[in-house]
Amino acid sequence: MIARRTILSLVAASFAAFAFAAPASAQFAKPEDAVKYRQSAFVVMGSHMGRLGAMAQGKAPFDAEAARHSAQVIETMARLPWEGFTPATESLDSHAKPELFRNMDDVKRLIEGLNAETAKLPAAVGSLETLRTQVGATGQACKACHDKYRRKI
Repeated sequence: MIARRTILSLVAASFAAFAFAAPASAQFAKPEDAVKYRQSAFVVMGSHMGRLGAMAQGKAPFDAEAARHSAQVIETMARLPWEGFTPATESLDSHAKPELFRNMDDVKRLIEGLNAETAKLPAAVGSLETLRTQVGATGQACKACHDKYRRKI
């Protein structure tokens, strides 16, 4: 009986992994949907970074619980937008520079750096000083990509 449950669990996990591993292009009906998806993720992430930044700069009172919530949202959202950078979106009017699509190895390196920094945010909310340090490092990881691959519209 235990072996059967284990097998069923493995089958269910395999099915779930296959379902979520579908190509990104299959997840978006139109290229515009991919752009909206990635921009929405960035808006939510930016909003929560703004909250943490305000605390770090002393413009808002330090609230560890609110900081923890924002840090967790940022950590999650930082992993989402990248599947929206499909080749079909390159010619669309968005904030992405065309160079982004020609330098995906560099973009992946920058994404890994961002995800490494956002993963540190939840642990950094224990004090205002650690929050300041990690918000700065996370902001620099965001900026590294923006400086190279984001254009102003």
